[in-house]
Amino acid sequence: MARKKKTGEEENTAKLPIDPNAHIAGAGEIANQFITQTLEVNYMPYAMSVIMSRAIPEIDGFKPSHRKLLYTMYKMGLLTGARTKSANIVGQTMKLNPHGDGPIYETMVRLTKGNEALLHPYVDSKGNFGKAYSKNMQFAASRYTEAKLAAISAELFHDIDKDAIDFVPNYDNTMPEPVLFPVTFPSVLVNSNSGIAVGMASNICSFNLKEVCETTIELIKNPEHDCTETLKAPDFSGGGSVIYDPVKIREIYSTGRGSVRVRGKCSYDKKNNCIDITEIPPTTTCEAIIDKVIELAKGGKFREISDIRDETDRSGLKITIDLKRGADPDKVIAALYKRTPLEEPFPCNFNVLIGGTPMTLGVGDLLLEWIAFRTECVKRRTYFELKKAQDRLHLLKALQKILLDIDKAIKIIRQTDEEAEVVPNLMIGFGIDEIQAEYVAEIKLRHLNREYILKRLEDIEKLETLIEDLQDILGSKTRIKRVIIDELKKVIEKYGQPRKTDILYESELPDADDEDEIPDYSVMVFFTKEGYFKKISHQSWRMGNNHKLKDGDEIILSAEASNNAELLFFTNKHQCYKSRISEFDECKASSLGDFVGAKLQMEDGETAVFCAIVSEYTGYILVFFENGKVAKVDISSFETKTNRKKLIKAYSDKAEPCAFRYVREDGEFVMVTTAGRYLCFNSAAVASKSAKDTQGVQVMTLKKGHKVITVEDFREDRFKKPSRYRTKTLPSAGAVLSQEDTGEQLTLG
Repeated sequence: MARKKKTGEEENTAKLPIDPNAHIAGAGEIANQFITQTLEVNYMPYAMSVIMSRAIPEIDGFKPSHRKLLYTMYKMGLLTGARTKSANIVGQTMKLNPHGDGPIYETMVRLTKGNEALLHPYVDSKGNFGKAYSKNMQFAASRYTEAKLAAISAELFHDIDKDAIDFVPNYDNTMPEPVLFPVTFPSVLVNSNSGIAVGMASNICSFNLKEVCETTIELIKNPEHDCTETLKAPDFSGGGSVIYDPVKIREIYSTGRGSVRVRGKCSYDKKNNCIDITEIPPTTTCEAIIDKVIELAKGGKFREISDIRDETDRSGLKITIDLKRGADPDKVIAALYKRTPLEEPFPCNFNVLIGGTPMTLGVGDLLLEWIAFRTECVKRRTYFELKKAQDRLHLLKALQKILLDIDKAIKIIRQTDEEAEVVPNLMIGFGIDEIQAEYVAEIKLRHLNREYILKRLEDIEKLETLIEDLQDILGSKTRIKRVIIDELKKVIEKYGQPRKTDILYESELPDADDEDEIPDYSVMVFFTKEGYFKKISHQSWRMGNNHKLKDGDEIILSAEASNNAELLFFTNKHQCYKSRISEFDECKASSLGDFVGAKLQMEDGETAVFCAIVSEYTGYILVFFENGKVAKVDISSFETKTNRKKLIKAYSDKAEPCAFRYVREDGEFVMVTTAGRYLCFNSAAVASKSAKDTQGVQVMTLKKGHKVITVEDFREDRFKKPSRYRTKTLPSAGAVLSQEDTGEQLTLG
């Protein structure tokens, strides 16, 4: 239950002097209100406001705060004029955005050229606007900086005054503001955008403008176009390199979700024996990298480094790392990529408001939505121009009639006694309507000559041709597509630029071989059913071995292993994540440990269901399925030459698994079904496969409606007569428990 909130009237009343002897109805009473009603009345409107009007960008690529600022600058004439003080822009923007000068200026800072946060900045700036790659380089106050709109901003306001988009009143109903910008290119993908709403978020990476426009052109021609052919990979303003993974790229392009690995750029200066970092991923800062290197160096992980300093200046970002004599620079660079934020994943979440509804769309679908939006803008602009041309032609038709007898028009006006009768008399005299007559009546006396009228009449033929062309555009989808394509080609020609972010393929990356630096000692490891992993030293384990677990959780793996052993985590989404025991911090038994899903950055709803400890890639992974099949995969199939952390299709998705085993040599197992049947078999009877997602071999036959529910490791004392449950041929239905084996052994746990 939630306490009812006082109204403003009640709060004001509470401040008035109260007679202590007077009785106030309801005083001191607490009004109960259901929490569901509180959420509906108080919380949901706030949540919807944040989603719709603050955090999520729309199809034109802007949030309301961006749109209000840029439109204000447009109305101030800053598209072609000189720069003005940022404080002036901020003050004018408050007519549309009442959130205060601080947030408005911060919004403006990110849009500027000086901040270097966007591939194509919309604001041409002068002064200190800070840097996106540094948290310590703060921007100057608005009274010191100047700004105007960048040239590319002209594409945002193209046809904005031709009824291409809708306008709504501002917050105090004193001036109109655009609902969207009629932008001529898909700016939603050209510049990065992120926001956190209530219950949802958006994080859109940037792409090269030329590639985006070319992809859009291909989609206009063929909606089934494969975007990966023309849109290679994200392109970030800070440069760096994208580690190209075709599977992940297609996942992002098709679903709008996923992540792409981005690494910075560094080079070895042989003369000064140092490493210079000049480009970093967009998700980090130079201070974060420096702090991490210092932390690792203090922990003995970077013994080759003697000093690190930030040498960033007006020429750009630069972090210098001095090396000790004899240090291997390639080895240090590989370790920097592996252990510091110099290489980080960029999480993508293409959540955009489409017609007021949040939608997570892939690249192709998002561009198709933009094409539909731009098509509507072109139609509205064309109709506006058509109406304007028709109105102009309508007026010129009146001039054409007057040309036949100018003297008659003058005579009608001179002989009219009252001014109000001039227009009606012209209408009667020349057979024209009121609008035409009003236009003729307003012509200056100096213009009532044949030369002036003939020049105006020359436009009639041009207008008729224009009207015919505009009507043809409105009636032809092909013509509208051609108009949009022509506009996109002009944008490419004006603003296209080479990629700033290089593309690296997995095969081009050197192995970061630093196994010799991993301390090799024995530890106790534990893995729970809920996906928690614990690494405990022997000393800590001797001091206390009472595990702390979440309610309903249990230990499913307990082993002693080497600290440099590898871990294979199989998930409920048929994937395998690789890690090392050394990458997990030591903890005590009294802690929950590391949640593997978060530690390894698994997908939403993905959790680890089995863990295999691998010191050498010998043996097999056994996957037991509910349909009675068993897959036996050589463990070497999971060994990778590169440092890939994620393997897709790690096991078959054709049936639900009920158990996993990692065995170094074949052994006997007992499969148990819902029908109470037991089958004892040796894994040597199942042929091993190299394909990880093999469907396996049918080991146990099941009746309709039944399935395998558990698998036990065979023990000699498990059955009185084990031969009863063994079979010479597979598959087999197994056998029900004999009377000798019933009792407490029926418990499947």
